[in-house]
Amino acid sequence: MSTANELKAKGNEAFAAGNHTAAIDFFSQAIELDPTNHVLYSNRSASQSSLKKYTEALADAEKTVELMPAWAKGYSRKGAALFGLQEYAMAVTTYQEGLKHDPESALLKKGLSDAEAALEQEKDGGAGYGDIANQMANAFKGDVLAKIAANPKTASYLADPEFVKKVRDIQANPENMSKYMSDQRITMAMFTLMGMGDVFAKGADDFMNEADEPKARSPTQPKPAPKAEPKAMEVEEDASEEDKETAAKKAQASGAKDKGNAAYKARNFDEALVQYSNAIELDPTDITFLNNKAAVYFEMGKYDECIETAEQAIEVGREYRADYKHIAKAMGRIGTAYSKKDNLDKAIEFYNRSLTEHRAADVLTKLRALEKLRKQREEDAYLDDAKSNEARERGNEFFKAAKYAEAQAEYSEAIKRNPSDPRNYANRAACLTKLIALPDAIKDCDKCVSLDPTYVKAYTRKANALFLMREYAEALDALEEAKTHDKEKKNTVEINQTEAKCYSAISEQNSRQTPEEAIARAQANPKIAAVLANPVMQNILQQMQSDPRAAREHLKNPAIASNLRKLIAAGIVRMG
Repeated sequence: MSTANELKAKGNEAFAAGNHTAAIDFFSQAIELDPTNHVLYSNRSASQSSLKKYTEALADAEKTVELMPAWAKGYSRKGAALFGLQEYAMAVTTYQEGLKHDPESALLKKGLSDAEAALEQEKDGGAGYGDIANQMANAFKGDVLAKIAANPKTASYLADPEFVKKVRDIQANPENMSKYMSDQRITMAMFTLMGMGDVFAKGADDFMNEADEPKARSPTQPKPAPKAEPKAMEVEEDASEEDKETAAKKAQASGAKDKGNAAYKARNFDEALVQYSNAIELDPTDITFLNNKAAVYFEMGKYDECIETAEQAIEVGREYRADYKHIAKAMGRIGTAYSKKDNLDKAIEFYNRSLTEHRAADVLTKLRALEKLRKQREEDAYLDDAKSNEARERGNEFFKAAKYAEAQAEYSEAIKRNPSDPRNYANRAACLTKLIALPDAIKDCDKCVSLDPTYVKAYTRKANALFLMREYAEALDALEEAKTHDKEKKNTVEINQTEAKCYSAISEQNSRQTPEEAIARAQANPKIAAVLANPVMQNILQQMQSDPRAAREHLKNPAIASNLRKLIAAGIVRMG
């Protein structure tokens, strides 16, 4: 009775001879004797693909991956089968997964490139690789022999006159291709001419170099052409005892992880730690086990252990080229642990490092919150009433010396030291007015009165800034506020002088325009137009036309008085 290895060798011989049906039969018999040998499923998958039985090829490839998840060749078989089924997106994902296990695999890289190209063409609405029948019909058109000769994998086939005769027969009638598909050379030539040789060649021509060497070669079968690169090919040998042991440990580690996950969800953290530790001992190359263990420590409030374990996860992830998302997760967990320890600087550092690996929304939100908290703490730590007063006094000295830029800097320092003192804002507003930074001066005045609504100087300084901006009506409103809060009449002179300046400027402005021009300008001003459209104001204006003395009564109402001042400043209402 033949052994599994003997049947595998016969399958390799049949495959090399282009007899894929027989190869499948031999590999199937070998699998019955050794159902855990991943190489047998891989070889049978290649044979199925050669017969375009892509569904069966996919099943064998998936079994290969199941038996040996870390073996990159299994992913190349699966990718080729998916490609044949025109499942290009899934093929791309499969090749990418294979490259995680063997980043230097030229076969996987080429397969990924072809699958991505096919997917892109499919998205663009073109036939791409999907229109296989049409491509096969067109493959043997043109100067076919020259193309075959230019490819190192197929050039040697031309040494056989029988092969050349078959090619010319297919050129004469593409339908004759079906007669010669049992000839592996014709299959390889077709895929090469279609630009797909590197995807399917691995299951055929290169398979010969990776499988056991057949005992004999057909007299008509040409000697394989030398490789373009003298690189030793990986041999698909039976899994070594070491490989089998590794696969078994990985499976046990996965089981331990599942138990750890169940314990974690049940908040049985001690049991979760035991299971995750077992998983790490069985498979120390998997970053997820360490990440999960760090999560358990975090939930237990053992933040130092969480940080230490997450740092180990980062080292393992770097060494074994784990997905950046897993490394980012470990860094983010370290950041959160430092946040719990109230070490904001380290937390922010690791959140930023996490985001450089992978930009996760939750980490970004945590980072923004910590940055805001750190800034608030820094501001709070900077508060000092005494130093604020000293800075304001220095600012006053600079202001008296007409050194307004220096004064502004000192007033700003005073605000940082004590942001709740309205004097600091009022003084800086006066300084900003001198520097003609009028909008900023007004903002400081508004901030001042928000802290102390009775601070009269803030209203008068706001009025001065508005006056310089030629916003006379608003300046008069500010002065009315100043009058309301100047209970002791200490600022009466300043208020009256500023008010007089406003009315003088309004009078001069109105003298340079006719009432018609004033109305036209007013209609272009949304604020004035809104006042004129107000029915109450329309009645008041009509009343004032028949009885000018009525204006005195209406001015007692603050809201109406403010609107009237706007109309006076616009030249709509003229006094005197």
